[in-house]
Amino acid sequence: MDVVEYTEFLVKELVKDPESIKVECFESDEDTKIIEIIVSENDMKNIIGKNGKNASALRTIIQAFAYVKGMKKLKINIDSY
Repeated sequence: MDVVEYTEFLVKELVKDPESIKVECFESDEDTKIIEIIVSENDMKNIIGKNGKNASALRTIIQAFAYVKGMKKLKINIDSY
């Protein structure tokens, strides 16, 4: 399982409409990768959580997974459509 699949798995558990999410990976430079999480506007409150606690926990878990897989630099962007 790679980082994108793992991120999709985590995000699908948090949203009401799991088919509407989109997770993509981009290369920023040589070492840095960017994970883009796109969810619907209605599900954004579930991803962010109260005072941003869900988003913070999600970022921490994904970065820990990426570190174990050998990725040193990872940025995570959460956006809605």
